[in-house]
Amino acid sequence: MPSLSRLLATYLRPYGGAVALVVGLLLIQSIANLYLPNLNADIINNGVVKGDIGYIWRIGAIMLALAVMVGILAIVAVWFSSGASMAFGRDVRRAVFERVQQFSATEMNRFGTPSLITRNTNDVQQVQLFVQMALTMLVTAPIMLVGGIILAVREDVTLSAILVVILPLMVAVFAVLMYFAIPLFQSMQKKIDRITEVLREQITGVRVIRAFNRTPYERDRFEAANADLTGTALRVNRIFALALPTLLAIMNLSSVAVVWFGGHLIDSGQMPVGNLIAFLAYILQIMFAVMMAVFMVIFIPRAIASAIRLEAVLQTQPAITDPQRPLEPAARTGAVEFRDVTFGYPGGEKPVLHGLSFELRPGATTAIIGGTGSGKTTLVNLIPRFFDVTEGMVVLNGVDVRQQPLETLWSLIGLVPQQAYLFRGT
Repeated sequence: MPSLSRLLATYLRPYGGAVALVVGLLLIQSIANLYLPNLNADIINNGVVKGDIGYIWRIGAIMLALAVMVGILAIVAVWFSSGASMAFGRDVRRAVFERVQQFSATEMNRFGTPSLITRNTNDVQQVQLFVQMALTMLVTAPIMLVGGIILAVREDVTLSAILVVILPLMVAVFAVLMYFAIPLFQSMQKKIDRITEVLREQITGVRVIRAFNRTPYERDRFEAANADLTGTALRVNRIFALALPTLLAIMNLSSVAVVWFGGHLIDSGQMPVGNLIAFLAYILQIMFAVMMAVFMVIFIPRAIASAIRLEAVLQTQPAITDPQRPLEPAARTGAVEFRDVTFGYPGGEKPVLHGLSFELRPGATTAIIGGTGSGKTTLVNLIPRFFDVTEGMVVLNGVDVRQQPLETLWSLIGLVPQQAYLFRGT
């Protein structure tokens, strides 16, 4: 939850005015909705029971005006909440993209291209959807819940004792949903990464797959990843399939209890008929508020999981940066020298290159020959400083590449990689 809060605080701040307007509109809308049952009770008690047709028309006109106002406010609130959430998603996508453009090969290997694609598409979409729902349902639900409880108690204190039973039950269902759903949603995002990874490998390597007749094997790989994601999604849906009927059962049983005990109060003259109708309406509004909160449970766990993944990208500082005191080469001859270079990948058991020393002279063609996995690509990647050496130094034009500005270094090097790949720029 802290990751989601920080993300919202950072990227929703420019749209604070729109958010405040939406909250204000929803507050007015909720108050109007809470006032309608009270007017309905007045019509029954003072109009229907007494046979005052004029009173019914007057209060009915007020109720109609409130209903129209609520509809207009709802349209305006949805308009501004949608605009704010879409702008929020755009800004987060831009921030993630710009940060990834600063990454070195070390960070790219750490996260993986499939995961970065999923984070900047699916994860941003999950948080964006949560913002849109939160600016409508999540704001309205607590107002309706608290207001409904206060007005229900105001209608009849004795009958309000039912709330002491039903509210803890609904909160318990809500807590169980959160407990089981959050880990499953976090797992789902990782499994979406896996599907993206497998699919991307199959698309980029389709020629090799066909050449070596590996199509059945790759089909099985994709089916395994797909089945894994499907199984997790089914488990999540089964939880909600059990939770929603449980909440509906609580709601319906509470309505039956209200009518049952309220009927006895009316029969004994302790409660007017209109007040019972109003109390039942408030109970239903309270239940509806809890149902909205439960519906938001579908979005909150995925938004939390996605926010954690997005924040991991946004807070990652590139390992390869410009030196604090850069040195410009005196002459640009193109000479490259490896001086006792040792390099090992993070987490590797042993270095890929060890104690390597040689020169690449200007005007000469130098071939690096070796078997697959011998370190040829790694060696080339050390020259433009895609990775930094573990020990020793790589010297270009007489200056260590780690002491040169990155833009200057890259402007002197032409590189054709084995895979089409852009660090930054066009």
